[in-house]
Amino acid sequence: MLPFNKVVFSVLLLFSFSTFAQQRYTLSGTISEASSNETLIGVTVVFPELQTGVTTNEYGFYSITLPEDKYKLQVSYLGFQDIVETITLDSDRKMNFSLEESAEQLQEVIVTEDVEKMDIRKPQMSVNSLSVGTIKKIPVILGEADVIKSILLLPGVTNAGEGASGFNVRGGAVDQNLILLDEATIFNSSHLFGFFSVFNPDAIKDIKLYKGGIPARYGGRLSSVLDIFQKEGNSKKIKVNGGIGAVASRLLVEGPIVKDKAAFLVGGRASYAHLFLPLFDVDNSAYFYDLNTKLSYNINDNNSIFLSGYFGRDVFGISDSFVNTYGNAVGNFRWNHLFSDKLFSNLSLIYSNYYYGLKLDFVGFDWNSGIENFNIKYDLKHYVNDKFQVNYGINNIYYRFNPGKIQPSNADSGIVEEQLTQKYANEFAAYIDIEHDLTKNLSLNYGLRFSNFVRLGQDEVNVYFNDNPVNFDPVLNVYQEARPIDSYSVEKSGSLATFNNFEPRISLAYTLNNNSSFKASYTRLAQYLHLLSNTSSPTPLDVWTPSGPFIKPQLLDQYAVGYFKNLKEGDYSVETELFYKDIQNRIDYIDGANLIANDAIEQVILNGEARAYGLEFLFRKNEGRFQGWLAYTLSKSEQRTPGRTVQLPDGTSFTESGINSGAWYNTPYDKTHDISVYASYDLNDKWNFNTNFVFQTGQPTNYPIGQFSFQGLTIPYYGPRNEERLPSYNRMDVSATLTPRKNKNRKWQGEWVFSIYNVYNRRNAASISFSRNQDTGVNEAVRTSIFGVVPAVTYNFKF
Repeated sequence: MLPFNKVVFSVLLLFSFSTFAQQRYTLSGTISEASSNETLIGVTVVFPELQTGVTTNEYGFYSITLPEDKYKLQVSYLGFQDIVETITLDSDRKMNFSLEESAEQLQEVIVTEDVEKMDIRKPQMSVNSLSVGTIKKIPVILGEADVIKSILLLPGVTNAGEGASGFNVRGGAVDQNLILLDEATIFNSSHLFGFFSVFNPDAIKDIKLYKGGIPARYGGRLSSVLDIFQKEGNSKKIKVNGGIGAVASRLLVEGPIVKDKAAFLVGGRASYAHLFLPLFDVDNSAYFYDLNTKLSYNINDNNSIFLSGYFGRDVFGISDSFVNTYGNAVGNFRWNHLFSDKLFSNLSLIYSNYYYGLKLDFVGFDWNSGIENFNIKYDLKHYVNDKFQVNYGINNIYYRFNPGKIQPSNADSGIVEEQLTQKYANEFAAYIDIEHDLTKNLSLNYGLRFSNFVRLGQDEVNVYFNDNPVNFDPVLNVYQEARPIDSYSVEKSGSLATFNNFEPRISLAYTLNNNSSFKASYTRLAQYLHLLSNTSSPTPLDVWTPSGPFIKPQLLDQYAVGYFKNLKEGDYSVETELFYKDIQNRIDYIDGANLIANDAIEQVILNGEARAYGLEFLFRKNEGRFQGWLAYTLSKSEQRTPGRTVQLPDGTSFTESGINSGAWYNTPYDKTHDISVYASYDLNDKWNFNTNFVFQTGQPTNYPIGQFSFQGLTIPYYGPRNEERLPSYNRMDVSATLTPRKNKNRKWQGEWVFSIYNVYNRRNAASISFSRNQDTGVNEAVRTSIFGVVPAVTYNFKF
């Protein structure tokens, strides 16, 4: 038994007494898509007379316990035909449902799990979902459907601009997002340095973004969780779909291994624009490829196993003298087991790896770095009754960090092989999470996560005077790297530092009526890994480092309140949220910090604090030919690193100036105003039109505020950090999808997608640099833009 099962049992015992008065029975089962046997996530199973219900979990399983009686049962899921039955619940029953696609299904445009009123009653808040159908329709650069670019249209989500990798949530950094693909961690979500994401939309089944009120089963990051599940494969018949685009093509094949019991899925995607470069006498290359795989086997009614994987690589080269290769590789073996009709379990064995390599022939060496982890997790969900459900589990992650290894590329290079000190860590967590309907109007979701992080031993641990790796020079008023006075080694089985944190979570929903509710949440999170990057948009070269003797774990307290309302029976909906985030131990860098190939990174890092707060508004139209949403975010994101108080040998003390004189300054991802509009219109069964518009306050940056001359050189000097901003960003994209009417009468079905990115050719500033004009000798500002107007055509097919 798990260590905390006694606590769980005691809680459950209190609720069991209420069942003695009247006999209660359990209805459970799995809900899947009729055409493929693909299980469906978030299907609503409702008992209208009781105004209660349940939704299917990540594996399509549901369970609900009710008093003995005859009930009307309704099973509904957007885009599928409802099932309505009358059942007599006079014993425990197992009922599996297969949903048929709606014959009059419109293209989906949803940003929540579904548009049922059940969402109003759920205490879960600060969560958005996007259907794969929506993602494929949103106009993006070069016509490639993109998960990351699509979630940027949601409130509270931004990035550092065009071509920037990653995304920022509620004023948080890129490394504060936990990105999961079939439960495996993705450390870099971008292809081609940020132009595309690593997720093939054809292989995706479900996407959820948690911005706050994060359930206790998640941990390790502060800002968000992007949880993505791949399809399981079609166990009824072979299906093929794919697309041919301007820069990349994709193909996905799925089908049965054993009909109705076992299935496979294989999907591939690759870019090919680099193949045309030799035609223009260009000896460079830039391309990516990835592979999605999955095997699923339904052993019996109580056991299912899954084996899934992803492998992706990017290659960027300048002739043969410079070649950059990076990418992710993940794998996961999962076992679903049903102990009873009330207790569902999932055991996962997970491997995740991120690799970064450089081949530098012009200097004669190769560079390799990366991070890998091995994760075992066991999750259980106990459906006690229709008012009380318990989730609990454990997971353990072992990390290996390779900050860099230099190897000579040939015998004549003169380069000496060198391995930067590898780091090791272990992260353990146990959690319990309870979903509890206290009254008809008040629902709670509360839980506790305990996390333990051990920085394991390594070679050459530096020792510093006064245990301080960063010195402050009061004369020059600058921070400097301290010199080690000694070093020692610790076996990998030993410990350099240990951190323990309790992370409570609670969220509640108070229903005012069937169409509106107030919600509130508090979330405590701990993050033990740090991405070393002093750029506004991380690069593949950035490396991860664990907390340890000199780097403390980041700690977050987030508070959120919101009002949610459905209008006209869910045809329209409004969501508003206020949030406040307080972060301890946010790392900051001294001026001039060198982060690349630094074997003593603690010498350039200081621990500071950060905060973010704001208002999010989301208005949606969910039904009809015209659908879409308007999202607006008003927010502030700041951090500071005040000076330390230093004791002098004579007994006196002084306070250092800190970073930016100890004052709060804008983070690189602070955006005061962020407006996103998305609209979709079905003209008829042949033409569909889509558009989106984005406006954002300019990104914080630094401009010279003056200059001085020294020995004939003109030297600029700068003011406080991130005090200036780039010009505001705005862009409009459009697309039209043509579906030939003859598709209805043949097996092969195709569609043409015509898109224009940045319709009015806005030259948004990616950066502004200052230099002296060689012709006039006058200093000038130079704006660098990445994209103007970009048209594209994509052909999608399936059969």
